[in-house]
Amino acid sequence: MQYVNLGRSGLSVSRLCLGTMNFGPVTQEDESFAIMDRAHELGINFFDTADTYGWQAGWGRTEEIIGDWFAQGGGRREKTVVATKVYQPESEWPNDSRLSARRIRLACDASLKRLQTDHIDIYQAHHIDRDTPFEEFWEAMEVLRQQGKILYAASSNFAGWHIAKAQERAERRGFFGLVSEQTHYNLVHRKAELEVLPVCEDYGLGVIPWSPLAGGLLSGVLRRTDKGRTANERVTNELDKHREKIERYEAFCDEIGHEPAHVALAWLLRQPAVTGPIVGPRTEEQLIDSVKALDVELDGKALARLDEIFPGYRTAPEDWAW
Repeated sequence: MQYVNLGRSGLSVSRLCLGTMNFGPVTQEDESFAIMDRAHELGINFFDTADTYGWQAGWGRTEEIIGDWFAQGGGRREKTVVATKVYQPESEWPNDSRLSARRIRLACDASLKRLQTDHIDIYQAHHIDRDTPFEEFWEAMEVLRQQGKILYAASSNFAGWHIAKAQERAERRGFFGLVSEQTHYNLVHRKAELEVLPVCEDYGLGVIPWSPLAGGLLSGVLRRTDKGRTANERVTNELDKHREKIERYEAFCDEIGHEPAHVALAWLLRQPAVTGPIVGPRTEEQLIDSVKALDVELDGKALARLDEIFPGYRTAPEDWAW
């Protein structure tokens, strides 16, 4: 396993982040435990979750599964950098969503209880809250850090100017600010290159791409459908829009002798400011397969070919101006 510092911090994390969204609604507890144990065996120390994960299995169920795994001991908690999130509505009751100081305090305490730990390593705002000023957001995060309940604050799904504003407000308060941004980024969807990646690089945030395989489009989807294995409706609709590019992409992967999923992950690992993509396995076998991406070497010629297939963006404003 390879390790890098998360953004400008001194925190060392694995270059693949274990996503746990499937734990509970898709993957049962025993298999989830096996996946997390295998992640440690493979050297993955960075786990991502959210208070809302669990879906039909129940609010917070994913955090509960991770907490039960931590409770087994054996250094599981001590070896894990755990990141969770706050923002999504827990109910329709006022103040049970978003990023008010009250919501952040109560949500953090609830996550700590479910995770069966005394601190969260990285506490992420799951989305921008336009109704809460950053002064209130930062005061709430500062209190949690002073209480020892969180170590770092981070963001997810922020626009570039949100990140810049958050960092400037934090600097005024003498606070460390955001350590990372979790953003939608992959070969198919590259809009983060306009402003999110450049601002993260400038302010020293680590970038953690979610949906690195574009919901399955970059995982060899044509090979599966050609063999009669159907994709879900969403993937099928996306494939209809991007079929020509996906055909060229899978042909290129065959040419260089690597699986499409491995190439997609390896490409992300070559992008500026990217710490590591989130891989969200449903099974232990899928996790083991993901690690093979670390052995894929993409030279300048290969990267140029991928840019031809999936054109990206120049940094704003040069993308649209002189």
